[in-house]
Amino acid sequence: MLELLVCALFTILPDYLYRRFAQGKRFGHEITLFSVWFELRWGIVTCVMLTVGLITVIFYNHPSTTSATVFFRTVPIVPEVNGRVAEVHVGVSQAVAKGDLLFTLDNKTQTAAVEASRRKVAEADAAIAVAKADILANEGKIQEARSSLQQALDELRTKTELQRRNENVVAAREIERLENIVAGREAAVSSATAARDAEQTRIATLLPAQRASAEAALGQAEVELQKTVVRAGFNGRVEQFTLRVGDVVNPFMRPAGILIPEEAGRGRLLAGFNQIEAQVMKVGMVAEVTCISKPWVIIPMVVTGVQDFIAAGQVRSGEQLLDAQQVVRPGTILVLLEPLYQGGLDGVTPGSSCVANAYSNNQDIIAAKETGTLRRIALHAVDATGLVHAVLLRIQALVLPVKTLVFGGH
Repeated sequence: MLELLVCALFTILPDYLYRRFAQGKRFGHEITLFSVWFELRWGIVTCVMLTVGLITVIFYNHPSTTSATVFFRTVPIVPEVNGRVAEVHVGVSQAVAKGDLLFTLDNKTQTAAVEASRRKVAEADAAIAVAKADILANEGKIQEARSSLQQALDELRTKTELQRRNENVVAAREIERLENIVAGREAAVSSATAARDAEQTRIATLLPAQRASAEAALGQAEVELQKTVVRAGFNGRVEQFTLRVGDVVNPFMRPAGILIPEEAGRGRLLAGFNQIEAQVMKVGMVAEVTCISKPWVIIPMVVTGVQDFIAAGQVRSGEQLLDAQQVVRPGTILVLLEPLYQGGLDGVTPGSSCVANAYSNNQDIIAAKETGTLRRIALHAVDATGLVHAVLLRIQALVLPVKTLVFGGH
């Protein structure tokens, strides 16, 4: 409507003034309700054409959208393991800090597993202590076997020397018996030494490995025990936390509640602009928004990101072929807007719906030396039409509360 009024000032009004003062035709006499189209046909046709062209220029170069929302991410509260709720430490809606306890599950099974793993570690330590004692016992056996061996060797040497001097003094059978005794006691020394070496090998390799396995099992059991305690991972607010003692929770079922990050929806706004404006939307464009949760306020914004993909065109692998006709509604260009000044979105409730305008700026092209005069004039005119859209946004900001409260069914 505003564009039509502006165009009428430059088309219909001059045509009427020409008819009135140049041709002497008066409104209500020569110009009536039935003859106005014939008398002012040139002004009306020109007004319609100029209005269509102006609207096209404004909405293309200074895009607008009502699909702007302060989106925010929510994190479902789910445990990592199945279990029955033993304690609940927060209410249905409550602010929490990072590390605050939310709820705990029944941990009897996990506690028993931890205790069993601790006993395994103690058992491994006991086995190491026993092995060390066995080494000392084997050392004693080695000494005893060596003493017996030395005694047998001494006796064998004595009898052999006596036989060498006089064969009749010591019988050959006695020498054979002593040699067998020496061989047996040498075997006893070797056996005791092997037993000691085996215990040393157990202490050096097997028992430490068994203890390490027991410690790993203990660590795993303690991790499983910690999973029964659910804490807040960051500062935020718990909402819709309806979990109660005795409930059975499962990480693959519904969440226990929702945790909203403290900074969620506080610093940016996402807006969906029409696809035809994909070539116009650029990072750095100045924008303005007005939100329902903060009426009668225009918030200066800046475009900080333009998504390179349109969500409506995404596909997922499946057993059916893709049919383009299934995409009924064309998608939009997702644009990221951030406040031009710090604290610009203060007072805007996260999730609030907003109206956004973006304004193109061709000053770089105008300032370029290779840009012609006519093109500079045209680009100046295009940039100037942004004023019309800015006025429209302010009218929307004024009308929006009335439209919502009076004509919205309240």
